[in-house]
Amino acid sequence: MREVQVTFDCADPAALSAFWAEALGYDVQPPPPGFDSWDAALEAWGVPPEARNSRSAAVDPEGAGPRLFFQQVPEGKVVKNRVHLDVRAAPGLEGDARMEALEAECARLVGLGATRVRRVDPDGAMEAGFITLQDPEGNELCLD
Repeated sequence: MREVQVTFDCADPAALSAFWAEALGYDVQPPPPGFDSWDAALEAWGVPPEARNSRSAAVDPEGAGPRLFFQQVPEGKVVKNRVHLDVRAAPGLEGDARMEALEAECARLVGLGATRVRRVDPDGAMEAGFITLQDPEGNELCLD
């Protein structure tokens, strides 16, 4: 069996990992044993202050979901992502109940710094309905 890690290129790893941890009910990865904070660990390892936000991670506290890794890159996002995360915010719900649940989650994520992009309503045949957003650095995600 293989594990999957999802990696995000970003400008501010600490902020983006905090957003996704809150969005998914994950935890920002705690520092290694023997350290009470990441700053203490990085100080002990000789990492200079200006490099201490070069990476971060968020982990599923239940251990079921993939680790999310955030790495600082110098360039900004310029085009639509070819891969994005779907956040399953209304499993088993249909119609108005589904869209109400998606709208509630959309409002919560916008409050955390996401940007709403568009809503697609159910069409009764092939489309159950979803809402597209962008995380604080512009990465697309769908509430499904």
